[in-house]
Amino acid sequence: MTGGVTAMKALIVVAALVAGPASAQTDKAAFDLVLRGIGAGTLSFSGTEEAGRYAVSGRLQSGGLLGMLRKVRYDAEARGGISGGLPAPLRYRESADTGKRQSNVEMSWRGGVPRVDAYDPPRDPRPYDVDPATQKGTVDPLTALYAVLRDVEPGKECRLSLDIFDGRRRTRLALAAPQAKGQGVTCTGEFLRIAGYSRKDMAEKTRFPFSLTYAPTAEGRMRVVEVATDTLYGRATLTRR
Repeated sequence: MTGGVTAMKALIVVAALVAGPASAQTDKAAFDLVLRGIGAGTLSFSGTEEAGRYAVSGRLQSGGLLGMLRKVRYDAEARGGISGGLPAPLRYRESADTGKRQSNVEMSWRGGVPRVDAYDPPRDPRPYDVDPATQKGTVDPLTALYAVLRDVEPGKECRLSLDIFDGRRRTRLALAAPQAKGQGVTCTGEFLRIAGYSRKDMAEKTRFPFSLTYAPTAEGRMRVVEVATDTLYGRATLTRR
């Protein structure tokens, strides 16, 4: 279920990252994934930011009815710095199992340019492949996930966009239209396929709209409590536990 992992990457959304003081800020969260009204798994992450640097680990695990039909797993780690309030990755490692195929990816960044250090299993070049050397300024999927799902200061919601490179494909994610809703905030956005996809994939769908819902925490910050998006398999939601 390659599309399952790709669809989860479509849930990647962005919020401003502000370099904090010397004390560390830690964000931990777990979300339940529901696909077309059926429990499909969980998404969790744990991230720490300190002295202008961050480190994060995350996992997507199938569960519920989907887990009975096919085991899907995505584990990743990323670390980097904060530059101009934005995440700037240095290292990324991913291990994925789609139920049909297992893969491992390792990437590093130098001067903002990614390099694919390992991509297993290897495959023959394809005409639509993306050259990593042309992907300066992109971030990895987990860094983007952390950027959106971590808590932010009021007024920092829905204010950012990122270009994402996963070792083969480039995508773009942008947020817009923050709206107050009670004590919370909602916003809309879209996830776009940019490059590295076959003509068939691009003809199938290139734009995935989504929405975010924030709610205030007891500490006065704003927290993502729900993400809803269209996927190739229907409507999907992530609800914070």
